[in-house]
Amino acid sequence: MHGVHLTRTAENVAEIDTLAARLARGGGGRVPLTDFLADLRTTGRRGRRGPLGRLLGRKVRRSFTWDAADRRDPLWWPQGITSSADAVDGPGLVEGRRVLVVSWYAKAASHDGGQGSRLTFVDLETRRYRHVLLVVPTLRDGEVHLEPLRVHAGGIVWRGPYLHVAATARGFVTVRLDDLMWAPVEGDSMFGYRWVLPVRFTHKAAADDGVERLRYSFLSLDRSVEPPGLLAGEYGRRKQTRRLAHYPLDDAGLPALGEDGFARPATLDDAGLAGMQGAVTVGSSYLVTASHGPWTPGSLHAGRPGAFRRHRWALPMGPEDITWSPPDDLLWTVTEHPRRRWVVAVRRAFVAPLASSSPGAPPG
Repeated sequence: MHGVHLTRTAENVAEIDTLAARLARGGGGRVPLTDFLADLRTTGRRGRRGPLGRLLGRKVRRSFTWDAADRRDPLWWPQGITSSADAVDGPGLVEGRRVLVVSWYAKAASHDGGQGSRLTFVDLETRRYRHVLLVVPTLRDGEVHLEPLRVHAGGIVWRGPYLHVAATARGFVTVRLDDLMWAPVEGDSMFGYRWVLPVRFTHKAAADDGVERLRYSFLSLDRSVEPPGLLAGEYGRRKQTRRLAHYPLDDAGLPALGEDGFARPATLDDAGLAGMQGAVTVGSSYLVTASHGPWTPGSLHAGRPGAFRRHRWALPMGPEDITWSPPDDLLWTVTEHPRRRWVVAVRRAFVAPLASSSPGAPPG
């Protein structure tokens, strides 16, 4: 036993169903993911080549950026990344598409109204995308009320029908993509967003007496085990802990609960790197992103605790979370700073050999 664990809240079934019914009366409500993906509107731009292209990092082989408004927006900051290759095994296609999902958080400001967190779904073939606001539904006197989900969203994992969003000291929240809703009425009160996705569970960070709770700074799909699990890690500097926890997932894609009702990590490694922004497992190794501020290109570290190899300037400035897509063997990350925002891919083989051709014990 490692001392840290998760507690799952009750499922927001009544709240979500009441919201769907209310939106349906105004012509909205639940929309199948197929229809949503067919209606992506905004188009991203390919990453530039030439002199400016050097800013994208030495190891980058594929890139794109957002439209002009999203590239420059001082309010919304990209953080987490996952893909349809995490959601399903095999070729990694969902509804016939290769899809990336990026999480953003709204920086606190007097004018923003506390807009919270959002997800952006991107079709990799067309670079078309659309934002979805994450909301928390509550019932009061039989009426459903919505509040934005206000978390840092430093990492996300899409597995099966669920998508998990890191919430740092709180743990992480879980949404179900079957709950994706068109909100023609609620859009005016939800900062103009017409697409919303309500929280279905919260997985609360907890710990035994005398043990410091894990900070869920980032998440990824843990492919060091079979079936894949959930990797959660801590961003830490100086004396802060920098732990990496490996949680088993059940067949539905949720953290597996023990007989005591808690989800506990199978392994917990306390020797992660300082300033980790994201980590993913490839075979028996970790690949870890690290940022060096808004003006210096980021690093990619490969290896195990105590034996990492640093690839300097491998990534653009400000890299955040990371995900691995086995079908095309690409590592994807997203960068956060305004006017220097890219989504980039690195060939995994360029930075780390596949240390194990088959899953085994978690790294470390």
